[in-house]
Amino acid sequence: MQRVALKAYAKINLGLSVLGRRADGYHELRTIYQSISLADRLEIRLTRGTASVRLDAVSGFRVPAGHQNLAVRAAEAALQELGLRRQVFISLDKRIPPGSGLGGASSDAAAVLRAVVYLSGKELPRHRLLRLAADLGSDVPFFLLGGRVLGLGRGEEIYPLPEMPRRDVVVLWPYEEMNTAEAYRLLRAPRLTAVRARPTIEWFCAGVMEKSAVAMTNDFEPVVFRRYPQLAEVKRFLLRSGAEVASLSGSGSALFGVFADRWKARRAAVGLWRLVPKLPVFVGARHTTVSRKVFQAQLRSR
Repeated sequence: MQRVALKAYAKINLGLSVLGRRADGYHELRTIYQSISLADRLEIRLTRGTASVRLDAVSGFRVPAGHQNLAVRAAEAALQELGLRRQVFISLDKRIPPGSGLGGASSDAAAVLRAVVYLSGKELPRHRLLRLAADLGSDVPFFLLGGRVLGLGRGEEIYPLPEMPRRDVVVLWPYEEMNTAEAYRLLRAPRLTAVRARPTIEWFCAGVMEKSAVAMTNDFEPVVFRRYPQLAEVKRFLLRSGAEVASLSGSGSALFGVFADRWKARRAAVGLWRLVPKLPVFVGARHTTVSRKVFQAQLRSR
């Protein structure tokens, strides 16, 4: 039996613009992804036998079972792409809250893709691996790369960006999932047109290279803050506490603050418990941003 243990890191979105609905039904996005140290823990085992996948142990947050689980579908896709007749067993310690906009399911799927390819001993060209990832979900390709990345298209078109200095990240999740499809419905973005797309792409890409890029806004905040009014108060509190940026992640419902000063991050996390005493929160004061080098080192070092 071959096995490998991996961390599936969460992500935050340092800015997210929704331009409109595309002809294929998806929405055209511009976003900056950033890996953070909050992570699910996975162990993937590969054995001889009839091709099959089983999620045989789960702890932490609840996840869908069987084919409804994105990590299971990722393993099935990898076996088929590689032409392998193997059994895959996945153990998952789920630490990233589901429905939070932190990308937990997508990160798990990408980690499984990487692990199955690694354990198989086979080579899979990068473009084929990215295609498998994009078929599984819009932000799965990002989790093959990690670090700080520009996302275009529906989020699956990814371009590495210069890394930002390591920062502490405080995360708040209101213990309630935000359905992505519903968030888009509430957003009611207009249909995308070719005329509108080009200048918006140029503006967004140019802004990425400016110091102010980290402070770009998330278009989902107005609709999510209407549902969770306390999140708007939390954002103001994080900014007053010294966060360089505070924003919703993805379509929510998690909100984060990025701090250059770790002591301010710690004080902000403690302060959140006083700010929202009646709101159960998931807060991680000691999370940090994760560079692409660290993200990629897990399998390279084995």
